[in-house]
Formats: sequence, structure tokens, C-alpha cells
Amino acid sequence: MTSDHSPGQLVGRQAEIRRIDELADAARAGRGGALVLRGEAGIGKSALLDHTRRAASGFRTVQACGSEYERELPFAALHQLCLPMLPHLAELPDRHRDALRNAFGLVTGAPDVFRIGVATLELLSCAARERPLLCLIDDAQWLDTASSKVLTFLARRVTCEPVAMMFAARPNHAAGELDELPGLFVGGLSDTDARTLLAAQSHVTLDDQVRQRIMAEARGNPLALLELPRAGGFAPPDTSSVPTRIERGFQARLADLPDGARMLLTVASADPTGDPGLLWPAARQLDLDLTASGAAAVATGLVEFSTRVSFCHPLARSAVYRAAEAEQRRTAHRVLAEVTDPVMDPDRRVWHRAQAGTGPDEDIAAELERSAFRARSRGGAVAAAAFLERAAELSLDAGRRTERTLTAVRAQLDAGINDSAAQLLTTVENAALDELQHARVDLLRGQIAFVRNTDGNGPMFMLRAAQRLAEPDPEWSRECFLDALEMSLVVGRATGVMDMVLAAARSAAPAPRSPDVLDALIRLAADGHRATVPLIRSVLDGDGDGAPMWTRRPGLAVMIAGELWDPHALRAISEWLMKTGRESGSPLLLRLGLAQLASCAVLSGELGQAISAIAEEEAIAEATGGPPVTYHRLQLVAMRGRRQEALELFETVTAAATVRGSGQLIANTQVTAAVLHNGLGDYPAALVAARQAAAQGDLFLAGFSLPELVEAAVRCGEHDEAARALESLTERTDASGTVSGLGIAAYARGLVTGVEDHYREAVEHLEKSPMVPYRARAHLLYGEWLRREGRRRDCRLHLRTAHELLSEAGIEAFARRAADELRATGEKARPRSGPAYDQLTEQEVYIARLVATGATSKEVAARLFLSPRTIDAHLRNIFRKLGITSRRQLRDHPCLGI
Repeated sequence: MTSDHSPGQLVGRQAEIRRIDELADAARAGRGGALVLRGEAGIGKSALLDHTRRAASGFRTVQACGSEYERELPFAALHQLCLPMLPHLAELPDRHRDALRNAFGLVTGAPDVFRIGVATLELLSCAARERPLLCLIDDAQWLDTASSKVLTFLARRVTCEPVAMMFAARPNHAAGELDELPGLFVGGLSDTDARTLLAAQSHVTLDDQVRQRIMAEARGNPLALLELPRAGGFAPPDTSSVPTRIERGFQARLADLPDGARMLLTVASADPTGDPGLLWPAARQLDLDLTASGAAAVATGLVEFSTRVSFCHPLARSAVYRAAEAEQRRTAHRVLAEVTDPVMDPDRRVWHRAQAGTGPDEDIAAELERSAFRARSRGGAVAAAAFLERAAELSLDAGRRTERTLTAVRAQLDAGINDSAAQLLTTVENAALDELQHARVDLLRGQIAFVRNTDGNGPMFMLRAAQRLAEPDPEWSRECFLDALEMSLVVGRATGVMDMVLAAARSAAPAPRSPDVLDALIRLAADGHRATVPLIRSVLDGDGDGAPMWTRRPGLAVMIAGELWDPHALRAISEWLMKTGRESGSPLLLRLGLAQLASCAVLSGELGQAISAIAEEEAIAEATGGPPVTYHRLQLVAMRGRRQEALELFETVTAAATVRGSGQLIANTQVTAAVLHNGLGDYPAALVAARQAAAQGDLFLAGFSLPELVEAAVRCGEHDEAARALESLTERTDASGTVSGLGIAAYARGLVTGVEDHYREAVEHLEKSPMVPYRARAHLLYGEWLRREGRRRDCRLHLRTAHELLSEAGIEAFARRAADELRATGEKARPRSGPAYDQLTEQEVYIARLVATGATSKEVAARLFLSPRTIDAHLRNIFRKLGITSRRQLRDHPCLGI
């Protein structure tokens, strides 16, 4: 903890104070917000936070402070912030109350960050009910990862709450998600303001020469301007950074302290909680004279002892800790461990024990492992990794050290600390490893490579692991091959990986329950669709053990279902992902489910549902800090047919995919670009995109590009190319036998042959398919052919049907094609009002659809990780845009695409 800062440190900060006052005024009016003050140590960020606390009249203030020494403990900073508000816990719904109790270790269980975020948002809302709330978070660069995610989540969602959040963080430190929040850079003072501060605060008489040197060295840093004059102007020149000099200035105050006072300060600096209930018992363990030592410590101006132990600045605390000799620091941690409750706070206790040790200690290592397990169960992946890494360092036995290191690497990967995981993995490279451990190392290397955008060695390492395991564990070996495929799909870098994996897997040991999905994929590559589809169907539906394949490998299952032209299987996969994701609370599964639901909705022409699913998926991504999923958004903009919006998205996604080396995402862009351009009638552009997608050869994507390639090639006069694409399409769809695939292939055949029966066959098949856009396209193509044959009366029926289906669904480009064709027959297409969701944002579509089904504001808020007050504000906008005044009218609205 740090104490108040001198108002003198606010000299020259008028612009910053105005910005802070604007934030506070907006929060008073119910328009909450957040601001991150960024600047070097000592620049005055903490002083600005103190000014805000003093100046925010009428606000209730809660505070937290990140700690360099406590950043491994999950939700430590969040607990600090919420502690004064816990009396409101009883006002929360049971699920939210349990989530917070779980996060703070009051009950056992596995919390997830975004549910805790929603619960904390409601807690803040309750606390701000009577008066506005000010949340101040200092040293935010040291926030534990779990707290950082929740606090960032809150900062984005208090816009309709009387809540102001202010963070202070150093630049060039791992502030994580805070980088995305509104920020204000706090720079050095001007020479005039620096001179004013020196004159107002310095109690040392300085001549002009010394004053100029101090100003030059301080470079406008207020704390440096206050601390450097203490040297009297006679210190030698110092070329180190300002924070380092400030720390040395703090350390200089320790020079003449009695040993007892120095030891008391060291113990205080080693405890990040600032709890006097720990400090004084620890000091008594050392037989310190508390009265004399405490008075001498306070006389330095570095610390205050009150209801909290407060250092004058975060740098003062670190300066004291670094100034202590190693043995003093170990002693401080030892006594703090002895006075820390082993039942209420076992993790902090063992952490102190680990810092107190001088060498390997199996007892502490084993206890750290238990702490890692507790941390993981509380969602503290970063803490689990830190505990395990320290456990490995303290392991005396080489075998246990290796096992703990590999487990720590796995935990760091789970926590997203990929660079640290790679570095830690190098520490076991020269260890004596058995073949299974060598395989684990290769697997970890492969997983690290897959998540690094610039490293293309992921498949190589995972295949090497599979080959190492071929003899000792054949079943695990086969799983490694499939893991490589699944991971390549999940990270969007599958292009080329399939061929590499299947080439290596051909020599793999037979499956214990042969044939399995690996066998099916090998046969598909070798023998084609007609010979392999029955086997593919069986592994998709049962995977050899009665469970659908998607319960284990959903990414691969989606691609196989698409390869089979089976929209019903795709829908079943999305429903399983949604159900499992909601029940388990897994953000990853739920996001995959929502993305797949959106994709299925686009294929079936339910664009309102697709927009709604995208809005919820993006809310979860933002809440959890997950990487963006884009393929469903690509499909949506292409199907809607809005040229400018689609082209901008294609450009953005292609640029990002190129940087990441994601050929699969580029293939997605090419397939959807072909759909867009065919809808717009830009057949040369469609031909280029479809060619590229088909050439990639990816499961699902290559097949779905073929009907686009046929249409574009025919319109561009490339009949030989169209015929080849049709042959490949026919092989796939005949083998799968689904009405969707057969119908799409039939209208493609009609384009190539000009035979009317092929168009009729397409219409008949697609009448039984849920893929409404493709049913409409069959009518459109048939109608276009009939018009060109001069059968004006016959064509109108099909063109009218196509226009109705397409315009009702909001598939604008293809609908315009149908309208243009009707106009060419002398009939004007009946104007239709677009779907209501065209007037709303994606988030508003989601809210409107849920409320229309009877959901309450609280239920919608929980889904979107917003407060009920925010949902009500959105509803007012929705009512205004749709020209209605009540939820009942919303339920009866005919055009929400429900």
C-alpha cells in the first residue's frame, strides 16, 4: 500500500485534472467510464489518483493496488477492490454471489473469469445505487492476470452506470488488456513547472547551477525533483534512469537506521498485503523493539503504520526490499510464513516459505504443487504456472524436477504465457529424458509453435512426438496426429497441415478400434469420396465408440460434416457446442458453438440469428480476451451482399491472416469473396477467388468453392474449367447423397449443360433442404435460363420465388439480381421492406431477439456481460428505431428474423 502524495506534485497538471474531472462529472450523470494514466515511475500518476479521491465529492471510493510480488495470486487485486463492497453480496443473485465467493477463495470450485466479471459488475452497480462509485487502481502493471481481465471487463461495461474507474500504470510493462482502454499519457513537467515545484517543495537552498543540473537529471519527473535535492547538490553525476536514481534516493534514507528499524522495514516491504496483523506478529518473532524500531522507520518518511502499512510510493517499497541483504529478505519471508494462517491463506504462506529457502526442499515443492492445484481450480492459470515453476526449482530429485517443469510449461501454455513456456522448456532439453518425456517435450514445442504466429514448426514437432510414441504407446501416437489436425483448425492454420499429417500417419500403428477418423482421412486422400464417404459418415456419427466425433474433436468434425454437404450434422455440432459450453461455462466451447451457429444460420438464410450469435460471440471474446473468430462474419457479409462492407472486411482479415500465416483463413476469405462477387454479378472477380479457394484443397472450403467456380467460369466463357469443377463437385455430392449437395450440384450441372431437367432436379432436391439461400439460387438460375430461352411467363414464377426468398432473408445482392431479371421480363419486383435487423446494430439485434422471446433485462445482461441498466438503455434505442413503445410490441414484431 502507498500513502497520500503531496498536492505539490500536481503542479503543471491542469490538463490531466480537467480530463479526470470530466470522467467524474460523466459518472455523476450515470455515464460511467474508465481512464488509464500511463507514465514512468514517479511521474505523478499516484498523486493524480489521490487528487481524484479528494476531489470526487459525493462519490464512494474503493481502491486497489497491484503488487509485483503478488501478481501470481489470482484475484488478489480484485479482492482488495471489492472488500469494502462485500456487504452488498447478499443483494446479488445466487449464481453471482457464488462466483465472487469462489473467486475470493471463500468456497471451493472452478470459477471462470467472465462470470466473475458479470458478478462484479452487478456488485458495483449495487454499491453505486445510492451515490456514484469511484474505483482507483494503482500500479496496474502489476495486477494479477485474473484481476486484470475482470477489471478491464468492468471498465468496458460501466458506460450506463454511475461508476468511474481510474488506473495508473507504467508504460512498457505487461499491462495486458488495459492497453485497449482509454488512456492519458502523463509526461514530464515543463521547465517552468519543474522550477515552481522545486521552489515550493525543496527545503534545501540550491544555487542556480545545482538547480539546473537537478532539473536536467529529473527530466520533468516530479518525484525526482522532490528526491534529488536531498543529496544537497553534491552527489556525483548519475547517468542511470530516473526511477533507479529515485530508488537509490529512498535507499539513502536507510543508511543511518538502526538494525531493528531496517529489519522492520524489510518485513513490511516483503508483505504485499499491507496488513499490520501480519507485520507486528512477524516483528515480534524477531524480538524487535516495536516502539523504537517503528518510530525510527516512520522518521524516514518512507512508511506509515496505521490501519494499513503504507509506503510513501511504490518505488519506496521496492527500494527497501532491494536494499536488504539476501539473508534479511529470507528472514523476512520466513517470519511472515510463520504468522500467515495455513488454513485461511495457505498459498501466500507457502510462497513466503519458498522465498525464504536457500536450496532444494521437497516439502515446500510438494506444497507448492498443492497450491498450483488450488490456483488452477480457482481459475488462476498464471498462479498455477508460477507455483509449479518454483516447485521445479526446489526439487532435489532430477526426475521430479523434470516432471514439474513439464507440468509448469503446460500450465504456462494454458495461461497464454507462451514465450515463458518456450524459455522454461529449454531447461529440460539436456536432462536425461525417457522416450515418453521426449514425446511430451515435442508435443509442448508443437503447441507453442502453433500459437506463435511466426513459427511454422508446430506440425513438425507434433508429428515427431507421434513417431516417438508409435512403439511405446500406439494409441497416444494416433492421438498426436489428430491433435495436430485439430489444433491447426482451432488456430486457423490448417492449410497444408492435412497433407503433412496424413503422409506421416500412413505408417502409424493400426487403431485399437479400427477404422477410426485417421484411417478415414487417409483413405479419402488416397481413394476419393465415392470409396470413402461411408467410412467418413460412420466415424463422424460414432467415432468407433458410439459417441459422435464432435464431442472430442469439434473442429475436425465441422470440416468433415461440411465435406459431406450435411447441414443437419453441422447444426447438431453447433447445438452440442452451445449446450456443452453453457453447461460447463467454457468460453472456448461456447465461442466455437456461437461461431458455428452463426455459420449454420447463414447457410440456412437465418441472417437475424447469425447476427445475434455473432454479437454474443464477440461479447464473450471481449470479456475473456480471446482471439477474434472471423469466418462466420465473412460468411455473413458475403451472403448479405454489401460490397463495400464485405471488401473492407476481406482486406482486414487477409492482412491479419497473412501476418499470422493462416492459409485456412485466407481460404475462407476466398470462398466468401466468390459468393459475394457471384451475387453482385462480378463474375471475373468471383472466378479468381473461387479458383484460389479450390486450389487450396482444404476440407469443406474447397468443396463449397466448386459451385461458385462453376457459375463464375460459365459466365466468363471458361467452359472447360467449369466442366472440370463440376466433375469434382459431382463426385463429392453423389457420394454424400444429401439433398443439399445433390441440389447444388444439379443447378451447377444445368449451368454447364443448359439442360432444363437439371434445373428442375435442383429445385426438387433443394425444396427439402434447410439451405434456403441455395434453394433461392436454384430458382434464380432456372429463371435466368428460362428468360434467355424466351420463356418469359415460365421464368417469372421462379424469379418471383427467388426474389421473395432472398429479399425476406436480407440476401441483398442476389435479390437485386432476381429483381433485375424480373424487370427484364417486363415485371417489376414487388418492393419489400428489409428485415428489422437492418435498422439495428448487431448487439441490438441480439437484445431485441432475446427480449422478444420473453427474456428479462437481467437475463440478457448475463448473456452479454452487461448490466441490466445498460440493456434497458439499448432497449430504448431499439424501440425508437423500430417505432414501438413496449416489449409486447417487440414480441409481435414480424421482421426480427426469429
